[in-house]
Amino acid sequence: MSVQYYQKFCQDHIGQDVEIRDHHGKTYVGKIERVDHENVYLRQSPPPSQHQGPGLFFLPLALGALIAIPFVGIAGARRRAYY
Repeated sequence: MSVQYYQKFCQDHIGQDVEIRDHHGKTYVGKIERVDHENVYLRQSPPPSQHQGPGLFFLPLALGALIAIPFVGIAGARRRAYY
C-alpha cells in the first residue's frame, strides 16, 4: 500500500483503536491521536494481561505514551475489534 493510503486510513480513524505493523515486523497497538504529513501519532494501549494480581497497579510509565510512526515505515494497518 502507498503512503497516501495509510495517511487517509489514519486520518479516517482518528480516535479509534488500531493495530499498525512496521516494515521491521514490530506491531503497535493504540488509539490514533493525530496525523500530520509524515507521521501518525498513536497513544499506546496496555497489553492484555492474564494476571489479576497486584502487579496491575505497577504498569510501566511508557504505557499511554504518545509515539510517532512514520508513514514510510508502515507495512500494514487495521482497526481493532471492540469487545
